[in-house]
Parts: sequence; C-alpha cells; structure tokens
Amino acid sequence: MIKEVIVVEGRDDVTAVKRAVEAELISVGGFGINEKVINKIREAQKRKGVIIFTDPDFAGEKIRRIITKRVANVKHAYISQKEGTKDGDIGVENASPETILRALEAAKFEVQEKRKEFDVHDMIFFKLTADIKARERRDALGNELGIGYGNASQFLTRLNNYGIIKEEFIEALEKINKEMNYGGFDD
Repeated sequence: MIKEVIVVEGRDDVTAVKRAVEAELISVGGFGINEKVINKIREAQKRKGVIIFTDPDFAGEKIRRIITKRVANVKHAYISQKEGTKDGDIGVENASPETILRALEAAKFEVQEKRKEFDVHDMIFFKLTADIKARERRDALGNELGIGYGNASQFLTRLNNYGIIKEEFIEALEKINKEMNYGGFDD
C-alpha cells in the first residue's frame, strides 16, 4: 500500500492506479488545475504526503511543473513513454499494474539544495547526449533510476535534483547496457 496521496491527470488514470495499488487519489482533470484543486493537493501534502504521477508526455510534464511550483516537497513517480503507450495513446492509464506499482515505489523527492554531481561532460562520456542512441539510453536509464525521460538538459537536471549518486548511476547504466547490448562506454 502507498501511504501518500497520488495525484494523476484524469479518471482513467485513477482507474489504472487503483488496479495496481490501494491508495487515495486526486485527479486534476488535465489542464483544469484551479485553486480549489491546488488547495486539495496542499492539504493532502500536509496530511499524508503527495506523489505526482502524470503522463509521460509534454502535457504531463507541464501539469507536473504547475503543481510543483505551487505545492512544496512532493514526490515524483514516472513511467516511460513505451510503458504508457497503447495504440498510439500515451498515458498512465495504459501502463500495467506492475509498472504502476514499480513507478510509485520508486517515487523520489527533489533535493532542496542544488547539486552538481553530474555535468554535461558526464552526459557526453556516458553517451546520454551527442550519440545516435542517446535518447534510447536516457529513456531506459530514466526508467531504471525512476526519474523518467527527458531531453539531455532535463535529464541532467533530474540526475542532480533527485539526488542520484554516481554509484547508483553507474550500476543502473551497466544494467541497461547489458539489457540493451550496448557494451561499455568506449565503443
């Protein structure tokens, strides 16, 4: 059971999450995030904590940013676009119960103090940018680390903001390299 209140976009997401876990949910109704909904999320945050679990697309990221700016200390859960896509439709409602549970259990807080554990040189060295398979690598690695997909700049920010340490990063990267038959960092 997840103790926090889970914030999702719509009622289909509520149905999908309830198939995976027993939890309290708030549906924001897409872009219809008004002051009433924000106040409901703030109250849930004070009472039990909140996990934001939006779709792995542009709209989902925008909704996540709106909530994060207005409600402090929330956790973030992510699924990959691949895990959330069915018949060309992208959304939490398309993910399997196992995928939803894994994402919620891996939910992370953004760290308050700014970190610079990773920089653009790491992104290049580990082939997460400026490489033909960089997007695919970021998607798989973001999924493994529970920080979601992002372009190179967003991904670098998430690595630093979610408190990922080098050892955890290397371990996850080695795992996805094996699974995807990428080999090492110098091929």
